[in-house]
Amino acid sequence: MSSSMFGAPPEKRLFCFGLGYSARALAGRLDPEKWSVAGTAMTRKGTAALERDGFQAHLFDGDAPLATGAFSGATHILISIPPGQAGDPNAGCDPVLRHHDRDMAALEGLEWLGYLSSTGVYGDTGGRQVDETSALKPTSERSRRRAAAEAAWLDMAGTAGLPVHVFRLAGIYGPGRSVFERLRGGIARRIEKPGHLFGRIHVDDVAGVLESSMARPFPGAIYNVTDDLAA
Repeated sequence: MSSSMFGAPPEKRLFCFGLGYSARALAGRLDPEKWSVAGTAMTRKGTAALERDGFQAHLFDGDAPLATGAFSGATHILISIPPGQAGDPNAGCDPVLRHHDRDMAALEGLEWLGYLSSTGVYGDTGGRQVDETSALKPTSERSRRRAAAEAAWLDMAGTAGLPVHVFRLAGIYGPGRSVFERLRGGIARRIEKPGHLFGRIHVDDVAGVLESSMARPFPGAIYNVTDDLAA
């Protein structure tokens, strides 16, 4: 979304690799007079939906790079695309870095870059609480790829000076993603495991954390983003 055609162009430009559930919640909090928001979707249907809602949209499925200059001029970049999937010969690589590491390093005026990861990188802690300094012990292949992607982005912070921030998100819920939708869709699961706890975070809280970080960047920071109490 962008400012009125009669006003000055927005001062801040957010580009989202993966303009999906969390990224759109963030976009909804930003002042359209000060911000323009663009991003990617994995399918033509997805880009069409973004364009209908007023976003500049680009197709990016991880198999090929974006057109030259697609995110040039961005002051803020959000990465919400997961690493490659199992069976993908590039599964161990972050798709954005695989295609655009040099483009990222060459960006001028970039104030903030956020990478959305998962608390799954801590693995099974047996109910013990963790914080951002806890060791990463991912147990699933998916979480191991997440941890590797985190490391790659943080390495870019050191080698290219990118203002990288890592956000380890708990399970996201919110409109359209609650237990009620899962029940109606017949996909809810009942898990009975003594001592098993679930971390959750509302999508609006995710957006609020990202907005606060963008207002006060602290490059290299890692944040666990979850509700106060696991249940």
